[in-house]
Amino acid sequence: MTTSLPDFSGITEMAGDPASGEQIERMYARYHWAASHARGADVLEVACGSGQGLGYLARTAKRVVGADVTQSLVDAAVRHYGNRLEIRCFNAEEIPYPDASFDVILIFEAIYYVRDVQRFLREARRVLRPGGTLLIATANKDLFDFTPSPHSVAYYGVVELRDMLGANGFDVRFFGNTPITQVSGWQRVLRPVKLFVTRSGLMPKSKRMKAVLKRIVFGAIHPLPAEVLPDHPPCAAPTALAGDVPDRGHKVLFVEATRRP
Repeated sequence: MTTSLPDFSGITEMAGDPASGEQIERMYARYHWAASHARGADVLEVACGSGQGLGYLARTAKRVVGADVTQSLVDAAVRHYGNRLEIRCFNAEEIPYPDASFDVILIFEAIYYVRDVQRFLREARRVLRPGGTLLIATANKDLFDFTPSPHSVAYYGVVELRDMLGANGFDVRFFGNTPITQVSGWQRVLRPVKLFVTRSGLMPKSKRMKAVLKRIVFGAIHPLPAEVLPDHPPCAAPTALAGDVPDRGHKVLFVEATRRP
């Protein structure tokens, strides 16, 4: 049965929204990583928001489909891309494509919003071809100063993702992005403060207040681009991680889950 669709327009960062340099770099890093899997492939990105990475993937993929659960975000993506790409509104837990339709599925910075993650994983496996790949980028919940989104359902670290994906027919590899050791000294100083603010329930919830916090923590703020472009400098390759212990050294986890036959 189809359920009512949630509205994430109030928390999804759109083109032109204020963003830190680190945030923009992370966006480029995850799509550069995804592009290495997308060459010549049929690609579906669920929870694509306003679709900043779709055009970049389409430069080398055979076919790219973008999808989001919020119609206003889909409309924003359609306004930007026009008829360049297929962009649809649907729930990641109910993917409206036949079995074995895609080679690659992406869900970036969104799996923690999925209400029934097991159902999503079953759907992803169903619409992937044997040997196809589910790519996940997600905030690392195992950092001591981790701050969850107030709208999230659940976060999953390395161990939880290994177990869930393995149980749903995937072989899994993990990578880390944005090493803690490489963030600014000011950020490292503020980590205990961030932990206190999070545990005290004082962390801002609106995009406007988060923008103010970004200026305090990161300094210079830039408008978020509408599309990932190929002229960006090469991004550092993500670091391979062990799959049996929580990772404490990176802000973001990259997960490469290959569908077993």
